[in-house]
Amino acid sequence: MSHWEILLFFLIIAFVYSSVGFGGGSSYLAVLAVYALPFQEIRLTALTCNIIVVTGGTVIFIRNRQVYWKKIIPVAVLSVPMAYLGATLKLGQDAFFIILGCSLTIAAALLWIKTNSADADVDYGKTRANYLRDGFLGGAIGFLSGLVGIGGGIFLSPILNLIKWDSPRKIAATASIFILVNSVAGIAGQMRNLPEDINFARVLLLCAAVFIGGQIGSRMGALRFNQLVIRRLTAILVFLAGVEVLMKHLK
Repeated sequence: MSHWEILLFFLIIAFVYSSVGFGGGSSYLAVLAVYALPFQEIRLTALTCNIIVVTGGTVIFIRNRQVYWKKIIPVAVLSVPMAYLGATLKLGQDAFFIILGCSLTIAAALLWIKTNSADADVDYGKTRANYLRDGFLGGAIGFLSGLVGIGGGIFLSPILNLIKWDSPRKIAATASIFILVNSVAGIAGQMRNLPEDINFARVLLLCAAVFIGGQIGSRMGALRFNQLVIRRLTAILVFLAGVEVLMKHLK
């Protein structure tokens, strides 16, 4: 495998993000896009790493009963087939990187926005869910997720916080489940068009790196990082990667 430093980058990303309950898919995409690896391999790698990192967090949310299925299902139910559909579309390399670059810059803006904390006096369990809005939001983000190979949490979580959809903890649980189901659906869609020259050895090595980083990060509760700092640093990394990708492929 060339560029062995990518393993270290992935391990660090998984370590930091898992410590604050994130998957890190946008950062995996950003790193891989900068190295200009084959775009089919980029999508497969990012989604597989997402699944490895967020599965543990999802199990913890479910065990702690922080998952409100009645509100999550409308967001996720349409996102799964749309993620699958987006992953099955055949894109040229330039088209893929242009869409990815635009997605990363938009995601950077959403990540940079500081949302207000949830109102402690509001009982979100009794608030009426807007099924039409939630279904449309989940479907749109799911389609984009399958198209570019991202779990979608980087878009969903900031938007749900902005519209005060629920408490920050419930939104984190929703984003974790959303990332997981969309990543699985995206991989399933990609299987129809996977080329034969994908470097599966490299994919497996990167998956091993995020597994190690994610396991260490999720267990180091005493060293948890400030979520706002992580979001802002991620926003900068994602924005720079998005701009570089667009500059290369808009010529």
